[in-house]
Amino acid sequence: MTRTFLQSDELHDLVAEQFGSDSRLTGLHRLTGGSKKGVYRLGLDGQKPVILYVWAAGENYWPPSTTVPDDPFTDASGAELFAANHAALTAAGVRIPRLLMLDRDGRYLDADIALLEDAGALRLEALMERDPAAAAAPLSALGDALRRMHTTFGPNYGKLAAVAQGEASQTRRTEDIIMDRGLGHLDAAAARDPRLADAHHRIAAHLHHLHDRVAPRQEYALVHGELGPDHVLVAPSGEPIVIDIEGLTYFDVEWEHAWLQMRLGEAYPALRPVDLDPYRLELYRYAQVLSLIEGPLRIADTDFPNRRWMLDLAEWNITKALAAI
Repeated sequence: MTRTFLQSDELHDLVAEQFGSDSRLTGLHRLTGGSKKGVYRLGLDGQKPVILYVWAAGENYWPPSTTVPDDPFTDASGAELFAANHAALTAAGVRIPRLLMLDRDGRYLDADIALLEDAGALRLEALMERDPAAAAAPLSALGDALRRMHTTFGPNYGKLAAVAQGEASQTRRTEDIIMDRGLGHLDAAAARDPRLADAHHRIAAHLHHLHDRVAPRQEYALVHGELGPDHVLVAPSGEPIVIDIEGLTYFDVEWEHAWLQMRLGEAYPALRPVDLDPYRLELYRYAQVLSLIEGPLRIADTDFPNRRWMLDLAEWNITKALAAI
């Protein structure tokens, strides 16, 4: 598809109404990395820049996928999810960019939008690579925030808005959902890669083995869903600021920590995590490896601009998936 991104002249009314009739847009920069929504930095004459989120079909690079019906991480995008999740994280004492305005009525654009504070461009990931010593304090503070999240419990698992409305399906155990999610990723990835097709039976058997060791449990806390150092900004004060929050759910904390362990590597213990079930953690870790094969291969079939990076990510995780069986 031909994508047309936001242009400066489309923001005249937004800038005038939100920042004053004398305000002038001095810059509009679409930030890289977003694949489900558009993220823009707006420069304003005489004022601090702000960030604009745009949820529109033309900003979403992801093609449809075969999903597990009650998977709470499916379709984790949109202004409704963002609003509910922003409120929940604020209540839990987790630092996120301050929300300045949310419009779901099309007042300014033919899309849902949100204006947020510009929390800067320094990501924890970059700071860890450049100066691990300087990253130690933000990483420790992130651990504090995570413990607040992971001790904020909900009555059921699922997206926050669905849980609040009594619409979150509770017919299965969470580990059953994750196993089926993993099997779905395996089926889709095997259709794209002959190595996975050849190993399909062994990978599926390994996933079932991991699942069968998990004991039942019904305790669901706030989890971000894909929290890594690339989704944490570091303020000039050193404070960590969590971003990309649409995937927030009530779920098993092991799902979060399986991802964090992969993303942080040797730095992970600095988070001082809550107690975790090792069997549940191992199942979730392997299911995430499969998702990091299928998702990148699927988006690489689109016009996503960083296709090579996605293919390399898939290849890295194919190696991990095959080595485990």
